[in-house]
Amino acid sequence: MPAPEEKFELTHDGPAAQRLDKLLGQASNDLSRARFQMLISQGHVNVDGTSIVDASFKVKPGSLISVTLPEAEDPTPLAENIALNIVHEDDQIIVVDKPAGLVVHPGPGNWTGTLVNALIAHCGDSLSGIGGVKRPGIVHRLDKETSGLLVVAKTDRAHRSLSEQFAAHGRDGRLSRQYLALVWRAPQPRRGTIDTLIARSTANRLKMAVAKSGGRRAVTHYETARLLPAGAVEPVAAVLRCRLETGRTHQIRVHLAHIGHPLLGDHVYGSSHAASANKLNDVARNSLARLSRQALHAETLGFEHPETGDPMLFQSALPKDMRDLIAKI
Repeated sequence: MPAPEEKFELTHDGPAAQRLDKLLGQASNDLSRARFQMLISQGHVNVDGTSIVDASFKVKPGSLISVTLPEAEDPTPLAENIALNIVHEDDQIIVVDKPAGLVVHPGPGNWTGTLVNALIAHCGDSLSGIGGVKRPGIVHRLDKETSGLLVVAKTDRAHRSLSEQFAAHGRDGRLSRQYLALVWRAPQPRRGTIDTLIARSTANRLKMAVAKSGGRRAVTHYETARLLPAGAVEPVAAVLRCRLETGRTHQIRVHLAHIGHPLLGDHVYGSSHAASANKLNDVARNSLARLSRQALHAETLGFEHPETGDPMLFQSALPKDMRDLIAKI
């Protein structure tokens, strides 16, 4: 059966007018800019109640954008020969170091070119039926523009075990996840816990937000690993290590923005800190412009092997784009 027609709205809360397709592309982790350009040309996007068919239309701050996603069949993902950085594989699981820019599973606007398409090509029929048609083997996900470690189940047994471990979020001692985040300025205190409710934003349905009620509890532990520049009295940025106690959508991004230290390169949750780039030197500012994603990396992933029960621990070095930006700052 076709999926029901979906609609969502968002308000342009930036400081200046911006291209419609670019604004929508930056606001969504699930739909590509090219997909929004097609939706605009087909008349599925309104700005302040007026249908806009020009992707380059400049949206003024405060404007309300409405997008309608037409009904579509959910195709079965096809195998695609996409290179994978595999750090571990056996009969039960496969651990991948995902690059920024790779969508984890198919969805509207990204039916091809995903991690799932690559996994089907690599694993063949062993993923069939595990975790659903569109998400075979997937037990957790990373945002499109977040890099780092991700484990995939190759059997039903592995899927059940890993799903239970991720549902417990490390409370039973089996699962551990740690991220490296490059944020604006340095948080005070240098180490702490962010414990809030997170829910869908009422102003922008593509975003999540800290809520006073009605959301789901989210807990992020952070500690400052490095101040940038080193020895600065007032650091421009800092590298944080973040450990998740829960696993909500966009959790780290929402939490760090909530305490006033959004991720560098995060145009969705860090737009209010865009002027902070002026504090960078020219070389660092150019490096930030080339980053083209939020500076977040899934550095460490630990879990219990679903068959042997042995503890498994994997680490991933920072990718070059984040290393370069840190060095320039």
